[in-house]
Amino acid sequence: MAEASYPSDLLFHPEHDWARIDDSGEPETATLGITWYAQDALGEVVFFEPPAPGTMLTKDAPYAEVESVKAVSDVIAPLSGEIVEVNEALAENPALINEDPYGEGWLVKVRLGDPAEKDALLDARSYMATLSG
Repeated sequence: MAEASYPSDLLFHPEHDWARIDDSGEPETATLGITWYAQDALGEVVFFEPPAPGTMLTKDAPYAEVESVKAVSDVIAPLSGEIVEVNEALAENPALINEDPYGEGWLVKVRLGDPAEKDALLDARSYMATLSG
């Protein structure tokens, strides 16, 4: 299992999801996943079924479920947009979410519907403050 970390290049949603913004293209895209805290609370992840490419996500709404040995939890969209890619490796090895939540354990990539929504997300320091309170 990965060590606790909250990379400074990510933006965080209070429901324990993260977004890595790629603003190099038009339109902007983002890679989404769950935080170290979320995967740690879930325990060993045994199943993730992503929505299909083309699915529209709505900020703050569930878009998928992650199943662990402890529970099934909704994955909340930190940003709105259209799924353009899913992490196919998770079908064979969902434990990547535990092992590398910010790298190989990413969930989906989206084309942002409203890039300004990212302004409402938390930086790493602000997100970590929500965990200790």
